[in-house]
Amino acid sequence: MTPTPNWLRRRGAKPQPADDKLWEICPSCGERIYIKDLDAQQRVCPKCGHHFRLPALDRIALLADGDFDEIGENLVTGDPLQWSDRVPYREKTQGDRTKSGLLEAIVAGFCTVEQIPIGLGVMDFNFRGGTMGGVVGEKVTLLVEECARRRVPCVIVTSSGGARMEEGMIGLMQLAKTSGAVERFGALGLPLVTILTDPTTGGVSASFGFQGDVVIAESGAAIGFAGRRVIDQTIRQKLPEGFQTAEFLLEHGQVDMVVRRSDMKAALASVLRFLIAKGYGAVDVARPKSA
Repeated sequence: MTPTPNWLRRRGAKPQPADDKLWEICPSCGERIYIKDLDAQQRVCPKCGHHFRLPALDRIALLADGDFDEIGENLVTGDPLQWSDRVPYREKTQGDRTKSGLLEAIVAGFCTVEQIPIGLGVMDFNFRGGTMGGVVGEKVTLLVEECARRRVPCVIVTSSGGARMEEGMIGLMQLAKTSGAVERFGALGLPLVTILTDPTTGGVSASFGFQGDVVIAESGAAIGFAGRRVIDQTIRQKLPEGFQTAEFLLEHGQVDMVVRRSDMKAALASVLRFLIAKGYGAVDVARPKSA
């Protein structure tokens, strides 16, 4: 039997993301990707097209023309219920701030997208799973109301596990609060576009997530209310293939578009121009130089 070469014996298992900071493993196809190459591809797997989750600041850089004026940047959650757990709520949120580099699970502000002025809110799953507590609800409401004052379109990018359990009823109340703000915004004839990214579930999908005049889903995103296993165990029926994916929802009329990340900015700008041309709001839109 031929002995195993030394160089082969020295090789270990493929590095996992937690063990090797230079590589990531695609959860869809198992491809080992150099992180710098993945970042250069907007965190989309070059082999299978899987869309990795994108941090809020990277998403803003992807969509905005380069200008972004943040609002509500100093809003920070407290511990309204004095949540008791093995890890106190304040310690959890402090860890999330360190991990995500953000003070909360959403960043909101104003920018332009292909010269169209908009209000933009982007959620970040790295902070408490993008869950919606009092501060997230307040920042969404603040953004929508400020867009109404400035009479510009509002765009919200979602990525969330739902309402934040550590804030109990305060978290659940944000569904009504944000929905009310969106309803008042719509009454002014101004456009709201929501972009649902992986994952968008629970209270966010049950409130402003699906209240947009146009609902865009990012390719491959998991979107729904309850989790697949919960539904499985409740109705005791086999769920269809691809259930709760962006493509499945498009096929069943639950979203208006499914767009790849590389095409998202151009698609968003086209949607905004269409809505404005149809009489939503009174925004002066400069055409791109290439037009």
